[in-house]
Amino acid sequence: MGPQVDPVPSDPALPARADVVIVGGGIIGTSAALYLSQRGVSVVLCEKGHIAGEQSSRNWGWVRKARRDPREIPLVVESLRLWEGLNQAVGAETGFRRTGIVFAAETEAEVARGEAWIELARPYQIEARMVAGAELDRLMPGARWKAALYCPTDGRAEPQKAAPAIAAAARRAGATILTGCAVRGLDRAGGKVAAVVTERGRIACDAVVVAAGAWSRRFLRDVGLTLPQLKVRASVLRTAPIEGAPETALWCGDAAFRKRLDGGYTIANGHVNVVPVVPDSVRFFADYLPALRMGWSDLRLRLDGRFLQEWREAAPVPLDQVSPYEEVRVLDPAPDRRYLAAALASLARQFPAFVGARVLQEWAGLIDVMPDAVPVISPVDAVPGLVVATGFSGHGFGIGPGAGRLVADLVTGAPPLVDPRDFRFSRFSDGSRPRPIAGF
Repeated sequence: MGPQVDPVPSDPALPARADVVIVGGGIIGTSAALYLSQRGVSVVLCEKGHIAGEQSSRNWGWVRKARRDPREIPLVVESLRLWEGLNQAVGAETGFRRTGIVFAAETEAEVARGEAWIELARPYQIEARMVAGAELDRLMPGARWKAALYCPTDGRAEPQKAAPAIAAAARRAGATILTGCAVRGLDRAGGKVAAVVTERGRIACDAVVVAAGAWSRRFLRDVGLTLPQLKVRASVLRTAPIEGAPETALWCGDAAFRKRLDGGYTIANGHVNVVPVVPDSVRFFADYLPALRMGWSDLRLRLDGRFLQEWREAAPVPLDQVSPYEEVRVLDPAPDRRYLAAALASLARQFPAFVGARVLQEWAGLIDVMPDAVPVISPVDAVPGLVVATGFSGHGFGIGPGAGRLVADLVTGAPPLVDPRDFRFSRFSDGSRPRPIAGF
């Protein structure tokens, strides 16, 4: 069972028309709804389950610039600016705090990689540095690493609070928020977006934003579009309040943590994630081969029930029939408890405060990943009126407000928050051969 998310009730009525319909109620979709509504655009957000039911509430809660892929740095810098004023902007607690994040460097190679990233980030005036000795001990008492990459302006927020708070603010700005309302597919007229068909009826619209996370690949396939997206299962636990543990968030190889507002800690394995083998794993093997060759050795391939599940879900379903989105309202995979136990044990060896920590809950989520680990935030030329915002590859929570703002720019034709070229949908079909960048 997933974490307890702040509830957002559904609006009762299905509007007959809106300027924009957003598919997906995670942090990207809710942020896009907020920024569009603030511009006077009429918005309906449709979520098949509940707001932030999937990865937007199941992630680590990190809000970081440190060790970002350089293609994402401009957007995450803007996103941090938005996070800074988000509590005030939405009139609610999102949990955002600037407490810094530390990436341990246990070998000379990791020290060199940290120093290389600092040089890469220097043009963006990011306050990050390598720390060692007394400064490292102040941040992480008792740490015995060679050094660490430290970004003091990075922070944390509460995944179970942030997207619901943003959704409520979007509603106050004029958006309609529909939960338990799956979008089955698109209607087109003259090749352009004309409407969405939901389980509750049709909504005419001029534009549709697909911010459906791990479901985006299937949704777009029914529109005749190929998105080489796969899923990675990531597990997390939370503890009861702990006294004396660091305030600064940490990644140290086999463990990662950040403090929660309630005084407990969110903990995950810093390296290991599970990749369910599904039919699309074969279909997109060539797309992901460069990433595998570059050392994604911490991914554990797993043949489990998802193979048959996705095989059964693949067939198109007529829009007047029950869709897979109604049959599975919330993706709620079982956590990998062995890896979580190993992470907690590692922290207990390094930090006495974690010895005997009481685990309150464990959960898992499915991360929507792309071959180059960079999201798609882009109009789709083949379907005028369609904008896609997905494939955040585990980075979506921290980058969410900025991504939502960029989506609003793309939908309205406003000058974009950042250059969206690296996020274009067409990069997978225009011969660009997108690849991950080693070390990020």
